[in-house]
Amino acid sequence: MTLAPLLGDTVRLVSLSTDHADALFPSASDPEVWRWMPRPRPGTVAETRTMLDRMTADPARRCFAVQRRGDDAVIGSTSLYDIDLAEARTEVGATWFDRSCWGGPYNAESKLLLFAHAFEELGLVRLALRTDNLNERSQRALARLGLVYEGTLRSHMRRQDGTRRDSLYYSLLASEWPAVRETLRDRIAAKTPPRRGGDGQRRDR
Repeated sequence: MTLAPLLGDTVRLVSLSTDHADALFPSASDPEVWRWMPRPRPGTVAETRTMLDRMTADPARRCFAVQRRGDDAVIGSTSLYDIDLAEARTEVGATWFDRSCWGGPYNAESKLLLFAHAFEELGLVRLALRTDNLNERSQRALARLGLVYEGTLRSHMRRQDGTRRDSLYYSLLASEWPAVRETLRDRIAAKTPPRRGGDGQRRDR
């Protein structure tokens, strides 16, 4: 399924395809980027293409590549998965970004666009995210956004090194979305440098 682009100020989310394999391979093959991902890290462009093919073939997923609007570079990917329209719920995952983009506005704006798509376009009432119990950075980030910790699935899945991971679940409801939307907008504004006008002077967004 080809998805309509989701447009932000710093990124656009475009329908993910195997054509993005070359652009996504450098980040997907980076051990630090892939550290907390439950699926095997691709070692070649061909393996990346196979991974993307499997992701996009799943009818319960909506998969996006993240394009930086300044230069159209593909800097990452993010997805809705386990979409259940009858129960109006989904999970968010398969999210990664090139390490050079960490700390910028890109992840926050991607979440803003994806969450808005889920609540405002698909009409969902619940989305969830899960994270490794050792990934304290992710846990802090989700809590700061205002997502609610729901509980831990013990020994939920196997890590790539063979150890067992507990998965912490966080959720966001449609009634909570307006407050989280404003938090994301504030975070994006704080991380985005002011634009410069034609006279070279800085302009606030």
